[in-house]
Amino acid sequence: MAAEKSTASIADFEKSLDELEKLVNDLERGELSLEQSLTAFERGVKLTRECQQSLKTAEQRVDQLVQSSDGALETKPFTPDDSA
Repeated sequence: MAAEKSTASIADFEKSLDELEKLVNDLERGELSLEQSLTAFERGVKLTRECQQSLKTAEQRVDQLVQSSDGALETKPFTPDDSA
């Protein structure tokens, strides 16, 4: 079940990112009306927040493989300030 949720969240992230890229391209072309631009911008902000949350969730799932003092390998949660 967790694998299905993970796959779905990855697909949702990619879909949101694709839509965000399309919105940016539309805005950069400058062919939208002011109202369309504002709507696209608002949607882009929402998509950006969703993508950031998805990345944060994925980051929390990352584990680090480390070697203990007795030579055994084990995993521990990754923290950005861990030195390799």
